[in-house]
Amino acid sequence: MQAFDLLIRNASIVDGTGSPRYAGDIGIRGDRIERIGDLSAERGTKEIDLGGRIAAPGFIDAHTHDDRLMLSSPDMSPKVSQGITTVVAGNCGISLAPMPRPVPQPVTPPLNLLDEEGGWFHFPTFASYVAELRAKPAATNCALLVGHTTLRVATVDDLGQPASAGQIGQMRELVREAMEAGAVGVSTGLFYEPSVAAPTEEVIGVCQPLKEFDGVYCTHMRDEADRVIDSLEETFRIGREVGVPVVISHLKVVGEKNHGRSQEALNFIEKNMASQPICIDCYPYTAGSTILSADRAASSSRVIVSWSKTLPEYAGQDLDAIARQMGVAQDEAIRRLSPAGGIYFRLAESDVQVILKHDKVMIGSDGLPHDASPHPRLWGSFPRVLGHYGRVLGLFPLEMAIYKMTGLTAKNFGLKDRGVLKEGAFADLTLFDADTIDSAATYEKPIAPAHGIDTVIVNGQPVWQAGRSTGARPGRVLSRDVQPAQA
Repeated sequence: MQAFDLLIRNASIVDGTGSPRYAGDIGIRGDRIERIGDLSAERGTKEIDLGGRIAAPGFIDAHTHDDRLMLSSPDMSPKVSQGITTVVAGNCGISLAPMPRPVPQPVTPPLNLLDEEGGWFHFPTFASYVAELRAKPAATNCALLVGHTTLRVATVDDLGQPASAGQIGQMRELVREAMEAGAVGVSTGLFYEPSVAAPTEEVIGVCQPLKEFDGVYCTHMRDEADRVIDSLEETFRIGREVGVPVVISHLKVVGEKNHGRSQEALNFIEKNMASQPICIDCYPYTAGSTILSADRAASSSRVIVSWSKTLPEYAGQDLDAIARQMGVAQDEAIRRLSPAGGIYFRLAESDVQVILKHDKVMIGSDGLPHDASPHPRLWGSFPRVLGHYGRVLGLFPLEMAIYKMTGLTAKNFGLKDRGVLKEGAFADLTLFDADTIDSAATYEKPIAPAHGIDTVIVNGQPVWQAGRSTGARPGRVLSRDVQPAQA
């Protein structure tokens, strides 16, 4: 027999389906898994002996803002270092493309989470962005969403008003172009100021092409606090009227008076799952991160400034300490720091655990890779789920945790032959030590590779090994493959 290109020996295989782990070897040829089983008589051009450690499908990050990172830092170290091999980008209504006219200056928040200066918003069409990603591949694969807020900035002159019928038509055609170019869906950020003014009917109108392309509708809902149930109902209505699956981004219940409402939200979601396709993602932390604002700070028990354009020296410091240093009230400190980003502690740990444990919930990092002092979820989400929540707290067995970050996500986004270890599947793998894997990133030191990750492989090529990037960039732009329903 001809040698495999890569042979992984003595693995404890967790295949991404939720099934129990089993011992075996994995033979890879080219970009595919060719054989799984007892391959002791076979040879590989390169071999890795895991000595009983875990071989799992490469993790799929269901919720990222990596649109620019794939081009500006294509080694994707924050992601591959924690075992992620595929990212879903363009979330919360924010995508780098299309931008058929000059981006406003200063860059309209929250688009400045991708690029504060605006120079990266130079793709007039979604196809031109996809072409750039294919010409200059990153270390990870990607599935791409087109953002409704980006579309509004590109077409609507007064963002404080609903789009006109003509503007909705323009946005609809931009969605059609994006889907033809390979996008897997549309995302909204109805929580953010540029899209707060968009009524439900605008979103339904803009998203009409999704059904034709079997796309998904992903949303940072209008309200994750007092009116979370109303926002869920709006989300489900959009999915029903467009006729596509919906993905609820980073499900949570925000603010002290809403602590404990996670089960209420999940019950409402489960009820609606009986009649329409609904997916959920979440991140494993009690703090969120976005644009710094006074109203968000007011409802938080703690705020860390993650970046500031005007006063960059304060990045990584607590807002109350900054205000004391300045000798001003918190609101005035925010005014001086802005435009800036903040990390907001507004969630109850018990709610995070209830949502995280639910068997239909995918894992997404929601990291902001261009923050000077980012939320630790950028580098630590997936190992934190496996280590802190899985091994330490016993929230779920390893097989279920892996399923929530691989097979479930691949199924929900229609990523064929990804997220599972089986013969014929693409060779995206994460090799790790189940006894030591955990996040090393903290709020104080947020940039740190995970503990316990041995090797990360994308399309048959190692991209992370021995604690560093290999320099390989085999990532691909993935399209959505939807299997017809079984009769």
